[in-house]
Amino acid sequence: MEITCLDLEGVLVPEIWIGFAEKTGIEEFRATTRDIPDYDVLMQQRLGLLDQHGLGLKDIQQAIATMAPMPGAVEFINWLKERFQVVILSDTFYEFSQPLMAQLGFPTLLCHRLIADDSGRIVDYKLRQKDPKRQAVKAFHSLNFRVIAAGDSYNDTSMLEEADAGILFKAPDNVIAEFPQYPAVDRYQDLKLEFINASERDIDLGST
Repeated sequence: MEITCLDLEGVLVPEIWIGFAEKTGIEEFRATTRDIPDYDVLMQQRLGLLDQHGLGLKDIQQAIATMAPMPGAVEFINWLKERFQVVILSDTFYEFSQPLMAQLGFPTLLCHRLIADDSGRIVDYKLRQKDPKRQAVKAFHSLNFRVIAAGDSYNDTSMLEEADAGILFKAPDNVIAEFPQYPAVDRYQDLKLEFINASERDIDLGST
């Protein structure tokens, strides 16, 4: 039995913090795990910027409400769900995810929580667990699933390493160069082919 694990931002939807940077005009919010591999360092930087500019949860949610999945992402998810069990493993937050997950048809999402005060100021964040993407894949292995995973960034590489097959999708050149052991593709059509190649089952490509 096989299960697929996908990152969310950069694979199915645009990077939320980059979208927020574009809405606010604050370039420092553009930093992601593609740039800063240490997630805690990245999040502390984001929390500091929010405080500095007097921005809170409502401001980010308003920006997210204007976003949409990447072109082709909905069709790809529908294709994948017809052939595999599908789980999204993301370092986003449940407080951000609802509008975008609705547009994707609500696949299963495992992510984190934000901690906000009564005024909506984000004061901290709570990880679901340490190294959550790797641990999720380990858990699926314990349930006798074979795992095929796809992601785009540094924080996905432990998931790819733990999986039976890993794929980089729309990854930046620096990540591709550091992890040459994973096939790297940029189009959903090619990602479908990589899932087919990695699967132990006969799978039709179906609609394109």
